[in-house]
Amino acid sequence: MSDRKRPAQPVIGVIVPCYNEEDVLPVTASALCKKLQDLVDAGAVESASSVWLIDDGSRDLTWEVIEDLAARNERVRGVRLAANRGQNVAMLAGLMTAEGDALVTIDADMQDDIDVIPRMIDAWRRGADIVFGVRASRSGDGILKRLLATGFYRLASALGTNLPAEHGDFRLMSRRSVEALAEYGESNIYMRGIVGSLGLRTAIVEYDHLARAAGTTKYTLRRLISLALTAITSFSVWPLRIISLTGIAVSIGTVFGGIWVLWVALFSDRAVPGWASLMLPLFFLSGVQLVSLGVMGEYIGRIYMETKRRPRFLIETITQEKSDIGKAARSSRRKG
Repeated sequence: MSDRKRPAQPVIGVIVPCYNEEDVLPVTASALCKKLQDLVDAGAVESASSVWLIDDGSRDLTWEVIEDLAARNERVRGVRLAANRGQNVAMLAGLMTAEGDALVTIDADMQDDIDVIPRMIDAWRRGADIVFGVRASRSGDGILKRLLATGFYRLASALGTNLPAEHGDFRLMSRRSVEALAEYGESNIYMRGIVGSLGLRTAIVEYDHLARAAGTTKYTLRRLISLALTAITSFSVWPLRIISLTGIAVSIGTVFGGIWVLWVALFSDRAVPGWASLMLPLFFLSGVQLVSLGVMGEYIGRIYMETKRRPRFLIETITQEKSDIGKAARSSRRKG
């Protein structure tokens, strides 16, 4: 589709990555379908607009819930990945599979305010290829999560990662931006960073982050740390530069320390303390070396995984179309 001629009533696809979300999915799907129907009734979007639920290898009854929702609501489509690949890859699978003039990605927990979707569509009509949903407040999150999120965004900004502050995965992407995204072949994909680096026209829509509708968060502290490492190592070499700068600083300090020891030995009657002066620098340098090896290992591990060229995801099942919605969406895309 050429984005130069954007339809007044676009086909919108809403993509929802899901992992062990059996409790919240009925609420999420119902709310999103109602929102799309309201937009259809208002003449803002095409009736072919749909909700795509992407099951990222869930271990609970998520897929069974998706199948039931798809069977009862023609607007719901389900995609099941063959194995768990993480939220970023599940989101990518949805973007590569779903049809529509513009696609909206959103978490399954309903903490993102779906009432701003019409504003996102308006920004798209005005020419934006990517519309970022940015949290004006995080009242739905705990204190620890808010502190960790603030620290992460500041660190990412300091390291040069092109990431809008307080942006999660709630965004609208034009067909043009989705096709540009398809050109990126990383296995360790970090969607927030890649979408922000596409270089296309962007817009921002602010909203209040809400409390989770049901269930519990799947982002444990370990997963949050892993996500932060992926974000930083995927888009910045500053950690490696910090290692080099630390090495230079330690080397300079060692030279001055050696000069001081030599001066004391030659021109003073004082003895240089032995155990403390030896062991403290030794422990410090050992710690620096271990941290440096860990950082380099993160980069080498990611390079190793990229060289394997394994498929990022395999789709096991897509729910059958119960109506002409899917056909209408594809027809709309071809016409563009």
